[in-house]
Amino acid sequence: MRSLPAQHGSIEANGMRPEGTPTAAPAPAPLIMKLSSRHAGMGGYNFMIGGVGWAGGPRGGAGVGFVRRVGVYGVLSDGERVLVVRDGVEGEFPGVWRLPGGAVAHAEHPERAVVRAVAEQTGLTVAPGRLRAVIADVTSCPEGVSLHTDRLFFDLTQRDGRSDGGSPGDGLVDRVRWLTLDEAAGLSLTPFTAEVLGLPVTPLPPGTHGSGQSLPPAHPDRRLRFGAYGLVTDPAGRFLLTQIAEGYPGAGLWHLPGGGTDHGEQPTTGLLRELVEEGGQLGRVVELLGVDNLHNPAALGPEGRPLDWHGVRVIYRVLVDVPTDAVVTESAGGSTARAGWFTRAEAGDLPLSDIAALAIGQSGR
Repeated sequence: MRSLPAQHGSIEANGMRPEGTPTAAPAPAPLIMKLSSRHAGMGGYNFMIGGVGWAGGPRGGAGVGFVRRVGVYGVLSDGERVLVVRDGVEGEFPGVWRLPGGAVAHAEHPERAVVRAVAEQTGLTVAPGRLRAVIADVTSCPEGVSLHTDRLFFDLTQRDGRSDGGSPGDGLVDRVRWLTLDEAAGLSLTPFTAEVLGLPVTPLPPGTHGSGQSLPPAHPDRRLRFGAYGLVTDPAGRFLLTQIAEGYPGAGLWHLPGGGTDHGEQPTTGLLRELVEEGGQLGRVVELLGVDNLHNPAALGPEGRPLDWHGVRVIYRVLVDVPTDAVVTESAGGSTARAGWFTRAEAGDLPLSDIAALAIGQSGR
């Protein structure tokens, strides 16, 4: 009998998932919106104009709209079986089985989002545990939109309720089942579900993505940002930190290296790219530490007016085996003033961003 794979830090990210497209971006063309300049307070490129958990950006070939969202899913097991749902006619992948979950709403913490989505789809009250994995994929929607989804997977424990399987009947999900992994392997599964459960991954045929999920209209003053950040250390135990430049939210604070990921880019790939751009270092991702949620309803940055920012930031542990002097490259885009290596005591005397203080503080426990 198969057993659930052990919790792991990250899924190696070279290229897109089977349901996605290659990471190489085609020639740019004017599409949904125009990306603004780099925003260091949130970190990285890719400003996203956001509706409810959605975001748009102008990367891609002519006639193709590029949209992003963040999704959350839960892995709930009773020891031998795992809980899965089947998308209904209004779901993302009609007729295909997946882990329960859905899109994150604007300003919603991913942990609260997965509790809400699982309750809506299964009737169960759950508590989120460790963040098991983060996977990005790209699908083609009927409206000519390239949809990039950053999917977060949490281990869950059941608090209340009972689900023996059934038909919710709301159109989004039409079946709920407890299945062994051998039973699940015989079903049509979304590739991200198969990968997280340690089962063979089979790409879905073209046209599988449902037409029932219309894209919410973009809100002119909302921004959604998904970013990947690193608690970066060297063999001596020093931390690599980057200072936010003037003109950006949090100017002067020392921050974790990292930033927003590009359309079609895996989180770990984006983080290692940012590590080179912001600090001139080559590192390796060794562990997924967790997720941080940021909501600033009136963030003032280079746009010149307050914007309602929602940031979902995953944090990894990164090792730089052969550290060099920290150097900010031109690719950093002007949002990073400088970078440096610091001992724990030295870092304690610096003005730190909230995410840097949290990550460094927890690493000392």
